[in-house]
Amino acid sequence: MNVGIIGSGTMGSGIAQVAATSGCKVKLYDTNQAALEKAKSALEKILNRLIEKGHIDKTEKNRIQGNIQYVDNLKNLADSNLTIEAIIENLDIKKKVFSELESYVSNDCIIASNTSSLSIASIASSLKKPKRCIGIHFFNPAPLMQLVEVIPSIQTSKETLDKSVTTISNWKKTVAV
Repeated sequence: MNVGIIGSGTMGSGIAQVAATSGCKVKLYDTNQAALEKAKSALEKILNRLIEKGHIDKTEKNRIQGNIQYVDNLKNLADSNLTIEAIIENLDIKKKVFSELESYVSNDCIIASNTSSLSIASIASSLKKPKRCIGIHFFNPAPLMQLVEVIPSIQTSKETLDKSVTTISNWKKTVAV
């Protein structure tokens, strides 16, 4: 599965780590090149710590790192099956990003938000195909916290909900709908 993560801050980077660890090909997107470099460096430190603690070996570290590509153009997410946005909690900014993203990804791509406070229905209203929009809310830190909320809106299709729940379950997380 190809996963696009929008925003390379703490949440976006953590979600990228979870998806990459589960074997997904991840593109971590941010407009800020320095933020992408910081995310890459932070992941290196986290994985080194996991090696020190005996949780993973160097081969696993390399596999996880190899599953993440760092990109600074939203168009690079075009081949995503699932995108998860983890940017500033601002409805207008999220709607603008979702609207632009929708013009690049396939009609089957699920477009999700990690928001914990904004209406998924309001975010979905920015899309031509709002049935593919859903909330997938990870708790911080994403790699350690087991619970993930999957939040359908009134527009979310059953197929989008089912695929989202299956994906997050396959990432070894506990899903609460």
